[in-house]
Amino acid sequence: MTVISGIAEQGRVILGGDSAGVAGYDLTVRSDVKVFASGAYVFGFAGSFRAGQLLHWSFQPPEPPSDAALLDGFMATTWVDALRAALSDGGAAFDCCGTESTGAAFLVGVRGRLLEIDSDFQVGESADGYAAIGCGAGPALGALNATSGLGLTAENRISSALLAAERHSAGVRAPFTIISG
Repeated sequence: MTVISGIAEQGRVILGGDSAGVAGYDLTVRSDVKVFASGAYVFGFAGSFRAGQLLHWSFQPPEPPSDAALLDGFMATTWVDALRAALSDGGAAFDCCGTESTGAAFLVGVRGRLLEIDSDFQVGESADGYAAIGCGAGPALGALNATSGLGLTAENRISSALLAAERHSAGVRAPFTIISG
């Protein structure tokens, strides 16, 4: 279920997300959002709604370093450790074959960078300046690639990605939410 798409451009991050909640063949269009801002960050989640709720309402993200050169190490250690603690305390992190995991993936915008936090808590960043997660990631990435260099606004590109994912993935539904930070 879900598509979360993001673009990092001109010192800001734009995220868009859908509203589908899927269990097997059942789909609910949910009123709670999958993309939101918190302090210096913008977030989007795919997968466990519990993990997303904790990210939105419980997680107190540590303030990022002002020195951009320190951001990678900070996110991979201090930030991820705080996230792991919040998810574990809230019952959304579990041991899977000896590895701590969560049933979710996240896109995080901070200091103009777009980062992906995978279910095993590794931190990645696409060289393309855009990313997508969730079951609609394939069509969304295709749309983000196809609209690159066409002069469209980031919001229009994100909208195109969300529409492509809705068209080609059974687990993606409008309404869509687009935010920037």
